[in-house]
Amino acid sequence: MADQPRNEGQKGLKDRVLTNDLCTGCSACVHLCPYFEHYRDSTVTIHSCDSESGRCYAYCPRTPTDLSLLLERLFDPADLSPEMGAVKGLFMTRALDKTLRAGAQHGGTVSALMVLALSEKIIDTAILADQDDDHLSEASGVKAPEDVAGKAGSKFVVSPTVGAFTDIAKGEARRIGVVATPCQALALAKMRTAPDELDKERVEKLKLVVGLFCGWALSWRELKALLEEKFKGAKILGLDIPPSKHQCMEVTTDRGIAEISIDEVQSCVRKNCDYCFDMTCEFADISVGSARGPEGWNVDKGWNQVIVRTELGRKLLDLAREKAVLEFKAVPGGNLEKLKRASMNKKRTCLKNLAEKSGRPDDLIYLKTDDPAVKAVRG
Repeated sequence: MADQPRNEGQKGLKDRVLTNDLCTGCSACVHLCPYFEHYRDSTVTIHSCDSESGRCYAYCPRTPTDLSLLLERLFDPADLSPEMGAVKGLFMTRALDKTLRAGAQHGGTVSALMVLALSEKIIDTAILADQDDDHLSEASGVKAPEDVAGKAGSKFVVSPTVGAFTDIAKGEARRIGVVATPCQALALAKMRTAPDELDKERVEKLKLVVGLFCGWALSWRELKALLEEKFKGAKILGLDIPPSKHQCMEVTTDRGIAEISIDEVQSCVRKNCDYCFDMTCEFADISVGSARGPEGWNVDKGWNQVIVRTELGRKLLDLAREKAVLEFKAVPGGNLEKLKRASMNKKRTCLKNLAEKSGRPDDLIYLKTDDPAVKAVRG
C-alpha cells in the first residue's frame, strides 16, 4: 500500500504499543511467528526478535494507520460518512428463531447471520468468541451451523480473534467469516489491504466480517475480581449493559438478576479503550449493536441495530429477509443521527486522550493529524 508509515518490527511494537497501554488484545501479532502469544487476556513476548520490520507491527491496529486510505480501499466512497464510516443502510432486526434468540445477546442477529452464512456456503468456517466459566475469552472456528448458538452472547472481555483467524487460515478452511470488535476489524483491514507475501493466500480466505458495536472492553483480571467480590459462590449466567441512563451493568446469576454500578464496572475497563477511534466497527461488512428506541430497554434488549456497509453485507441482509432468518421493524426516527453523534463523541474523546498521552496536539501516536478522517473530527 502506498504511503504507509515505516514498519518498525517487534521492538517498535513493544515500545509503541505493548508497554504504552495501547495493546487491544486482538492478537493480530499472534500465530505469525513463535515470538508472541496470547495468555490469559494478555499479549506476551515469548522470544526477542531483532528484525527491523515485521508483520506483527504492520497489522497491529495501534501502530500508525492511514484510516482514510483503508476506508477508500475497502468501501464505496459514496457511502462514507465522517461520523461512522460507510453506511448503506440502518435496520432494526432480531432472529426469528426464538431458541437462537433466547440464548443470544439482545436480538440474536449476529448468531442468525453466521448460521445463515454457514448454511448458504458463503463461508465454511465462522470464527467466534467463546468464554469459559471463569469469564476468560478465547476464539475458535465453527463449521456446523448448529454449533453457532453455543458461542452466542457478549463476552465483555477481549478474545484473541485475529490470532485465531491467522491460525485457522493456515488449515483447510477456504471461506472464513469473523465476528469482530472494532480493533479486531481494523487489524483485519490492515491485513486485507497490505498483506505480506507470506500471508496473501491466508488473507484471501477472509470472506466476511460481521462487526460488533463496542464502547469498551473489560480487563479479565479486574472483572473476575469484581464479580467474585459481589457474587461470591454464585454462578454467573450472563452480563449486559443497559442504556447509559441506567448507569449499571446487569448481572444474571443462578440467584437472580442484580446490578453493579457503572462506576465500578468502568474501573475494570482496559486502558487501551481510551484511545479507540471507532464505536460502530467501521471496517466490517455489516455491523451490529444493541437497539435503542422509544419503547424502552425492556423492548430494546430484544432487538439489534444493524449497519450495512458493503455490497456483501447488503446481500447477506437481503438473504436473511428472503429466508425468514431475521425479523425486521421500522427504525425509529432520529436513530441514525443519534448513532452518528455517539460515534463522533467517541472519536473526539479518542483524539483528546491521544494528544494528552503524547503531550502534543500534533502527535496522535497511531493516527495521522492530516488524515481526512481525523481532520473531519477536529473540524
